[in-house]
Order: sequence, then structure tokens, then C-alpha cells
Amino acid sequence: MRTLLAGTLASILAAISALAWQAQQHIPGQYNPYAREMQSPAPDPPDGDEKTEYAFARLRYRSGGGGFRGRGGSWGTDANTAEQHFSKGLRRLTRVHVRSSGEVVDIDSDEIYNWPWLYAVEVGRWSMTDAQSKRVRDYLDRDGFLMVDDFHGTYQWEGFMETLRKVFPDKPVVDIDNADASFHVLYNLEKRVQVPGKQYNWSGQTYEQDGVEARWRGIYDGNGRLMMAICHNMDLGDAWEFADDPQYPEQYASLAYRIGINYLLYSMTH
Repeated sequence: MRTLLAGTLASILAAISALAWQAQQHIPGQYNPYAREMQSPAPDPPDGDEKTEYAFARLRYRSGGGGFRGRGGSWGTDANTAEQHFSKGLRRLTRVHVRSSGEVVDIDSDEIYNWPWLYAVEVGRWSMTDAQSKRVRDYLDRDGFLMVDDFHGTYQWEGFMETLRKVFPDKPVVDIDNADASFHVLYNLEKRVQVPGKQYNWSGQTYEQDGVEARWRGIYDGNGRLMMAICHNMDLGDAWEFADDPQYPEQYASLAYRIGINYLLYSMTH
């Protein structure tokens, strides 16, 4: 009996160890190891580990708001369906060799330096330690590019800026001029409208909270390169996520793709 119990226990421990190891891996065709922190997790496609020149990289940060349904940080909103849809569109609309699955890049990991374009969502609730702020600043100073999206109104703007001042105490946030190259690198985006989240389907409103007007803002480095694109009072992530939803207006989904593609190509060419 003692031998049987020992053998059973050994088998259980081996199974637990195997599951723990598997949870840390990026396994094509399986759910992302961060799925419990994501709002709309989808299995990685069979070619999800293909070596390509670009993969959608989402920044995993800490948040003060408790996260999506208490399971993780707000960073996982719209993930990872939004990036899979965006990646499909990028494949069709450009010649960029795009990986079909996205990548989660933890703010504390040195992996941040391997991804020239990062996307962060719900940044009205983000928070950073001093060390993390310095790391993000160093990443951007090394020609990295950060696109932030899906935060609305005065309250969330103040929360966003409280953290951003730790990253850039010396640089102003400015409105991006219509003539800026980021609005013309592929698509001409001089005429833009507010891109709403899915809530538009039942509210009929393009805005949330008191964020009535979409604001296209950014931060530039000393050479005039846009290194941070700030999409305030809009929800591009929802537009990507629900691009295949017949109830979500095509005009908003199409514009969201053009905006994301322009910022991405700008980051790869400037």
C-alpha cells in the first residue's frame, strides 16, 4: 500500500510539474498562458510561432483598478482577439510579414527591448514603480514606440498623466498636427472621427464618460520623432476585436485599422 501511494503521489506531482511548465510556454493552437487575465482569449493559431518581421506586442503592466473581472490587470482588455484580428488585417493590407498570434510583453522583462512597437490599453488605470517608469523611458529613448488606447474622460486622463509624468517628467504631451508623417505614412488620415467601443451598438454614442471629443496626442523625442501615440477618448481595441461583428459599424472598424497600421509603419520607418 505504501509503495502504491508513493507511486500515485509521484504521478500527481509529475503531472502538476508538467502543467506548470506548459503554462509558461507559448504553444501554437493552445490558449495563451495569460488567458485568465484577458477579456476575450482565443487559441493561438497553428502557425502562431512562425518567425516573422512583426508581431503585435501588448504591454502587460500593473493597474490600480483591480483588472478585468478581478482576474488580472486592465492591460488584458480586448485581448487577445483584438490583436489577432488586427494582425489578419495587417497581412491583407500591407506587405509586412506578420505573425498570426500576438505577444505579451511584461513591463518588468528585458523582452521589452526586443519589440520596437508596443500597445497598451486602459491606461487610465495603469501604474508603474520608479524602476518600471525608467525602463519604459529607456525603451522609448532607444527608438521604441508605444501606442496607448481605450481610456476616456477627464478622470482617466488624470490617472494616465499621473503615471506618465514618472516616465516623462521633462517632456510635454502635445496634439499631433494633421501634417504629421504618422497620419500619412500609408493612409491619409487628415480627416478622422471618434472611434467608439462596442457600447455604441446600444448607446448610439461615440463617446464615454465626459470624453466627448477624440484627442490625438503624442510625445516627441529631441529629433522630432513621435515615440508615443496617445489615443484618448476612443477605443480602437474594441473596433479591432469586433471588426467581424455585423452590428459594429464598418466605418469605425476600417478607420481603426488604418490608424493602427499608420502608427505601426511609422514606428518601423522613423
